[in-house]
Amino acid sequence: MRATTRIAELNDQLRNRVGVPVFLKPGAPNLGTVLFTRGVMALEPEQIIDVWAGVRNFRQFTEDNDPYHEHDFGSFTLDDGTKIFWKIDYYADETCLHGSEDPSDPEQCFRVLTVMLANEY
Repeated sequence: MRATTRIAELNDQLRNRVGVPVFLKPGAPNLGTVLFTRGVMALEPEQIIDVWAGVRNFRQFTEDNDPYHEHDFGSFTLDDGTKIFWKIDYYADETCLHGSEDPSDPEQCFRVLTVMLANEY
């Protein structure tokens, strides 16, 4: 499997956990964490649920928003016109002090998925 394909697969796995309980099997790697900005957390509860679903269900990857085919960025608009961005950054471990040398290896990469309002970018 190409590294890029594996990175996209791991990124999709992390995104699929947004807003749902996660029960990791013993020994399964912790792929990362999800952060919501203050702007997203200030939305109405129903909107936050829509944000969770929007990130989880995002599939509109194109050359414009995914030039490296890693599924590490996306944007969508809520029904009220609020624009949402999400992005994934790669770190060596949970301290997030250094970038990962190999994002295709879940043992060497801790992902941080940040979800924000577009105007917070």
